Amino acid sequence: MNYLIAVLSDRIQAEAAYLALEKEGIKGTILGKGYKSADEFGLIDPKEPAKKQARLMAFWLIPFGFFAGTTFSIITGLNTFAWAGDIGNHIIGGLLGAGSGALGSLFVGGGIGLIVGSGDALPYRNRLNEGKYLIAVQGSETLIRQANRILRQYEPENIQGYQQ
Repeated sequence: MNYLIAVLSDRIQAEAAYLALEKEGIKGTILGKGYKSADEFGLIDPKEPAKKQARLMAFWLIPFGFFAGTTFSIITGLNTFAWAGDIGNHIIGGLLGAGSGALGSLFVGGGIGLIVGSGDALPYRNRLNEGKYLIAVQGSETLIRQANRILRQYEPENIQGYQQ
């Protein structure tokens, strides 16, 4: 399925472009205040999957890190913290391993995307939050080309096509 998303500065411009598409028999969707929201249309907030993936990775990596840290401490017999004694050193080794597991879940599990942000959905969500309007058209490649030609007449701030 192919998609075309155009960013228009105001409601009047968005409605005019939508009517021009409709006149040509092309079904589009307006996103913005008074119309569909990003969630209703399906623009996924990139932070949600990143949070979910980081939590899933933490569920496995933190206990594994604790076990690995404790095992490493036992095998090597390092006495890094003399004040803690043998058992204390092993527990501290486990806690350090669990901390490493937490960092691993952050980096591998998508936490960087959570911090930095990624994907095209976020810029579109930001434009909607600024009060702009989006027109989304989905269909065949021929339909998308025709919609692109029509929407360019309205001088959108941005127009982007996607293939899935």
